[in-house]
Amino acid sequence: MLFGARGDLARRKLYPGLYRLDAAGHLPEEYRVIGSGRHSPESVDAFRDDVREALAKTVDELDDAVAERLLERLDFCASDADDGQELADAVEAAASQLGEDTRRLVYLSVPPAAMEPMIGMLGRTGIADGARIVLEKPFGTDLESARSLQSALDEVTDEEHVFRIDHFLGKEAVQNILALRFANGLLEPAWHRTHVESVQIDVPETLRMEGRGSFYEATGCLRDMVSTHLFQVLGFVALEPPVVFDAESLRHEKSKVFQAVRPIDTDRVVLGQYDGYRDEDDVDPDSDVETFVALEVRVDTDRWQGVPFVLRTGKALAETRRTVTLRFRQPPESRFPDRPGPDELVLELGDSPEVTVDLSAKRPGPAFDLVPAHLRLNLAEDDPDDQPLEAYERLLLDVMHGDHMLFTRADEVERLWELCDPVLAADLDVESYEPGSWGPEAAIDLAPGGWRLPEDA
Repeated sequence: MLFGARGDLARRKLYPGLYRLDAAGHLPEEYRVIGSGRHSPESVDAFRDDVREALAKTVDELDDAVAERLLERLDFCASDADDGQELADAVEAAASQLGEDTRRLVYLSVPPAAMEPMIGMLGRTGIADGARIVLEKPFGTDLESARSLQSALDEVTDEEHVFRIDHFLGKEAVQNILALRFANGLLEPAWHRTHVESVQIDVPETLRMEGRGSFYEATGCLRDMVSTHLFQVLGFVALEPPVVFDAESLRHEKSKVFQAVRPIDTDRVVLGQYDGYRDEDDVDPDSDVETFVALEVRVDTDRWQGVPFVLRTGKALAETRRTVTLRFRQPPESRFPDRPGPDELVLELGDSPEVTVDLSAKRPGPAFDLVPAHLRLNLAEDDPDDQPLEAYERLLLDVMHGDHMLFTRADEVERLWELCDPVLAADLDVESYEPGSWGPEAAIDLAPGGWRLPEDA
């Protein structure tokens, strides 16, 4: 069942994801999808028409037969945190039709403030019994609310049945960080403070609010992006080799990274808000909510001590990118005083994963002059027949299989709020920046040696 069934995430990602999983044969022959929310559509047929329209907008070359197979399995039943009995009855009826081996998957695509009351309702009505419960980020809005949310979960289920979804971890390119590190003897020894000078995790977006003004007013960029996506990518970059490549070992190593992060120095944090944000729909005209964050993180492990991790993300910026840059230490300048720039390993985490290695090489000719050299690996071009799953498709399938590897554990959530809460409480100035720029001027100097993006900076 899907709470928030008429919302933007469901229309853009979840229904298309279910459609593609069905088309690829990853769904069981018989299943039901019960959408829910506080407000009912005019009829079930109207709800299905709305989903059909969403599929037409988001799926290229829509297969009508597959779409109809999904649509005829859709139903809707209104519910809220106070009254979910009718929904519970609908769930029991669907389970009876499907048979005794039916598994329940509950997807909570609801705002953070609504999450805890909905979990209470799931427990009271019995919907949560044995169900796999998927929670959309952010998981709370601060440490106190995250702990309260976890207590509510503990009342109705156990950690084995909880899947805190962060769609960044479902991206093939993010998972490829692990493959590049641990499957290549060339890279793993260099993935160390003796060779790496700094790490940049950069997720700028050209998008503005796109109808999410009320969400951003309640959440802000730090809660929306840094405490979730960017820190999770940092965890993948910085973790130690797991003893066994399974969910328990991988999440254990990622949790150890977060425990090793120093308290964030608020003098190394820059917050910004783009000019025009206050004119967006559902935004307070005096709002000081941040739409941009850049900060420095230090990981005090033997591998990373002394290496700055600089994180940057924001709305209405110059480009939309998802880029991780490992900048390597340079040889003594006395040998090559005119080196064109540092060596960098650049991981593009977009829909078309790409890896670039920037080096220096000799220019052909009689003089010993150095020029930039670039080695590029485009995974989509190198394996054109491969058809990777989109992030939500991959994560939905993992929930069905009970695989926790790419999901966030409770202790990770608590530790990340321990790190982010002091930043939220610091009452930092929120600097203005021009849409289409790279953010406030103060953020430009935060990265040692300059940001990788823009490349000509």
